[in-house]
Amino acid sequence: MKKVRFVFFLALIMIPLMASIQPASSEGSGKTVFVIPVQQEIERGLEAFLKRSIKDAESAGADHIIFEINTPGGRVDSANNIAEVIRDTKIPTTAYIVKDAFSAGAYIALNADEIVMKPSTTIGSAAVIDSRGNTAGKKAESAWIAEMEAAAELNNRNPKYARAMADDDMELKELGLKKGELLTLTANQAVKVGYAEKIVKDRSELLFYLKLDDASVTQEDLSLAERLASFVTSPVVVPILLSIGFLGMVIELFTAGFGVAGIIGLSSMFLYFFGHLLAGLAGWESIALFILGIIFLLLEVFVPGGIVGILGLTAVIASLVMAAGSLTTIVTSIAIAIVVTIIGAFLFLKFFGYRGPLRKLVLFDSTSTEKGYVSSRQRHDLSGRIAESITPLRPSGTAELDGEYLDVVTEGSFIQKGKRIKIVKVQGSRIVVREVKDHHEGGM
Repeated sequence: MKKVRFVFFLALIMIPLMASIQPASSEGSGKTVFVIPVQQEIERGLEAFLKRSIKDAESAGADHIIFEINTPGGRVDSANNIAEVIRDTKIPTTAYIVKDAFSAGAYIALNADEIVMKPSTTIGSAAVIDSRGNTAGKKAESAWIAEMEAAAELNNRNPKYARAMADDDMELKELGLKKGELLTLTANQAVKVGYAEKIVKDRSELLFYLKLDDASVTQEDLSLAERLASFVTSPVVVPILLSIGFLGMVIELFTAGFGVAGIIGLSSMFLYFFGHLLAGLAGWESIALFILGIIFLLLEVFVPGGIVGILGLTAVIASLVMAAGSLTTIVTSIAIAIVVTIIGAFLFLKFFGYRGPLRKLVLFDSTSTEKGYVSSRQRHDLSGRIAESITPLRPSGTAELDGEYLDVVTEGSFIQKGKRIKIVKVQGSRIVVREVKDHHEGGM
């Protein structure tokens, strides 16, 4: 069974690594054109893919790069990094908008040498927002507006339209734009204001326009590993992965041997680090620090004091932060994971109990009356019997009953030596007595 688990875990590691090798497809002859899709949300995984694809085009000596854009936008930092790579390449670039280029997508398009659009497509609506979907602060807005204007000026486009895409205080009467609205240009409007050079119906027409209709077209696609990296670096997926990872490893400590919970927990943590490593966010040093932290946490089981455990926990959290692309996202994700782990661990212990490795080191069983254990002999048979005090009871002392000496205590009153006493109550080892009043006592 252990061999099967090991093979399963090894396969989980090897599949994404093998999937990261994916050849590009090509067609035609003559000059070389690389077509790179900019699809879905712009985030760290897509950033890594675009950087890799542009590098492939440069290595292949491509004559032109076409970015086929259809995106609602995404991370500003990723868009900035992508735009920088586009500006730095010596290869002529064209942003081909096949549906929508909103927000960060509009910014990326503006950094290309040319913009070409399909009919019924749009570009614009580029307000910068925070991770909660709210409009960012004035400082961030000002910086983003400046980036949009600078991108427009790269190719002699009027910056006021780029500003209107990001600043709802702008008013453009010629386009019917009122204050409180963000500018979104249709294909025809983009051509009219100089934000698009041409409208084409398909890629063939685009290549003809670029005088590259006889070129060999290389289509770049996300590999399975890059798709996985794009998925696991999402701000929505990160807290889920960390929650599963933390809870799986904690539950593994509650169970005997290494089982399903441990495999799931470690697999989740592997996916987190693998995705961020492939996206260029994590380095091997963060993975080494995480492994060191886990070792310290395991040592805490055998080394008393808590210092080793604190060092291990600190190392684990530090490794997660080092591998993250956003401090806000990772802090929120860790907080969510800790809450989920505490609740999950509590429920597991409540319904399944503890069965882990600490059972050999710590005594978890308890002795109770319900299990048949008693701390002292129960003398309920003494209740109601008459004994004699052989010492003064102040209020405790010694009494004799049928030759047996008993430690007794009164109800609070003083009883002299040699008095007849009645046992009125027995509570565990506590025997409570009361003096018996003799009707003939008092003399003759």
